[in-house]
Amino acid sequence: MIEKLLHRYFEPAFLRINKRIRFVFSVLILSSILLVSSFFYFESAWIFIPVLILVSYALTYFSILEGIEKREWQMLFIMPVLLTLAFYLFYFLFFPVRWITRIPFLVIYSFAMYALLLTSNIFNVGAERSLQLYRAAFAINYFFQTMVLFLLLSVLFLLKQIFFINAFVAFICVFPLSLQLLWSAKPRISVDTKIMHYSFFVAICIAEITLILSFLPIQGPIMALFLTACYYSMTGLIYHYIDEKLYKPTIREFLFVIVVVSIIVLLSIQW
Repeated sequence: MIEKLLHRYFEPAFLRINKRIRFVFSVLILSSILLVSSFFYFESAWIFIPVLILVSYALTYFSILEGIEKREWQMLFIMPVLLTLAFYLFYFLFFPVRWITRIPFLVIYSFAMYALLLTSNIFNVGAERSLQLYRAAFAINYFFQTMVLFLLLSVLFLLKQIFFINAFVAFICVFPLSLQLLWSAKPRISVDTKIMHYSFFVAICIAEITLILSFLPIQGPIMALFLTACYYSMTGLIYHYIDEKLYKPTIREFLFVIVVVSIIVLLSIQW
């Protein structure tokens, strides 16, 4: 019902606006909200988090607009929403709130959000038009997925929650990310059952690793780095399997990442 109303009353008006202008407008609005939020203490997060989620979803729709159907209403919006949320949480918990940090933070966020709006648009309407365009969009999306996961996990471990909360939150963060990434291997208006199963498997594995790491004396950023590397390797292997391009060099590449990061983790343990 809501989809029909949006298609009927809003799209005709919005379509008169150039898509690039819609992207820039959306980025400016979201950046402005983040700027305003930086003047409030983190205790006000209960206000800004739902606002940022709703506004980023609405502005992503305003930016992409054409041809959104069925599961695309979830898949195309996951990354813009999670990127906004991750940047908001990470900034307040890791950086001093000053103009010297606000400006670089907002510039990085603006470029990242603009890039993600472009990739979401390509997944929506451009994937079948150009294979190279799709591959570029997938690579950008993959890069920002690892960034978002690292930021969210860093925030999680900084809060120093008990082990089962760490595992649960890690699962909640990983499942939508892996679902969106594996869906983007072959974007369509529906989500295949196998994609759901693969995403659940990745989320469960990351949650279990988080559970184990919670008992080890490892610094939060190192744990976040290791879990992000595990996510990167697991989803990379599954993606290439779905894409029917899982060759031995590819397997060695992803396993090499895990081995290197595992060595870093072992050397950083503070017994």
